[in-house]
Amino acid sequence: MSGASSRISGFYRLSVAERLSLVGAAFGLTEAQLESLRTPGGLSLERAQHMVENCIGTFAVPLGVATNFIINGRELVVPMAIEEPSVIAAASAAALAARSTGGFTTESTERRMIGQIQVLGCADFDASRRALEAAKEEIRVASDALQPRMVERGGGTREVQIRDLGSDGGPHGRMLVVQLVIDTADAMGANLINTVCEALAPLVERISGGRVRLRILSNYVDQCLSRARVRIAPSALSADPRQAAAIIDGIVEAQDFAALDPYRAVTHNKGVMNGIDAVVIATGNDWRAIEAAAHAYAARSGRYGPMTDWRRNADGTLAGSIELPMPVGVVGGQIKIHPLTELARALLGVDSARALGEIIVAVGLAQNFSALRALATDGIQKGHMGLHARTLAAAAGARGADVDRIAEELVRLGDIKLERAIALMAGEPVP
Repeated sequence: MSGASSRISGFYRLSVAERLSLVGAAFGLTEAQLESLRTPGGLSLERAQHMVENCIGTFAVPLGVATNFIINGRELVVPMAIEEPSVIAAASAAALAARSTGGFTTESTERRMIGQIQVLGCADFDASRRALEAAKEEIRVASDALQPRMVERGGGTREVQIRDLGSDGGPHGRMLVVQLVIDTADAMGANLINTVCEALAPLVERISGGRVRLRILSNYVDQCLSRARVRIAPSALSADPRQAAAIIDGIVEAQDFAALDPYRAVTHNKGVMNGIDAVVIATGNDWRAIEAAAHAYAARSGRYGPMTDWRRNADGTLAGSIELPMPVGVVGGQIKIHPLTELARALLGVDSARALGEIIVAVGLAQNFSALRALATDGIQKGHMGLHARTLAAAAGARGADVDRIAEELVRLGDIKLERAIALMAGEPVP
């Protein structure tokens, strides 16, 4: 990405063509990349039919950009693929509020994924476990031999763990798991890990004397974490210090609600994932794997809780943080197929999976801040329904300038419903 600012005032008021022109010029998009954005869905049927079975078409969702982001001192516009109104606006608003305090700071752990080989039917369970423990280095070397290109790129098997899961009283008896901890470098690595686990099954059976059943990756990647932090100045919330303090109090109280009540925590976290999933999809990654890992991590203590944390600092600023598993990739077959995923990474200026994961959690934290601020002030519906009015206007058949005209009338009437939008389009008198 170039040195252009992500603070683009009035961006939402521009036409799609004007937005494309501005973003393309500011962030160095090629004409081919811009043309892929002009192509409905950005994906040809010829490419689509090689991605899934029985393909009959493509199903597009809007691709937008969240503006105003500063992450680790770098100006960013963030591509987000999502059909829900208000999400991109909320992320942009949160990023704007964070600019005066330097934006978001991020970091991440090493990228260690997990593969599991299930072992059953050991005649002498303790002897099998000891044999596997003694052979961990042999298994590690054999694992790396199956992934030479990954090892060349600096990845590979970092650890072999032998886990005794005991027994649930079923007919299979006690269960062992040979767990491979693999650094997948800049790939998500699912196919690689599955291939390695399957290929190692005969070796594990020979060493253990048991029977191998499942050989597959785990989507609970608690050794592949991305973190983000942000501080929000009271002045970014309100010009009135007392009002700003009240908003911060409301956000902290909302945080405490989520920490105490799983019913609230699920909705709290859904808002986080609104932002995360949209960037994951835009960059061609597996949002289902991200969802599974994130929600499991939110329950790691044995009780489901919030993915974020918000507290008031001693200096009066609002401090937010997030830590989540982020098994994303920037290389791999599926990621390369869709033209818009390459464009999304070009906009972000990322060439590593760690950098991408850090951006994604920063957007999740931003999304959560905007949701909590809305809940602590006017409620979630005021802003959301105003934006939703445009969707209803389009659903009622409005096009071009009529979309804004009908949406504004829905908001003025305070009756943001599809039936009212249809009536307005038909020119029916307003009661």
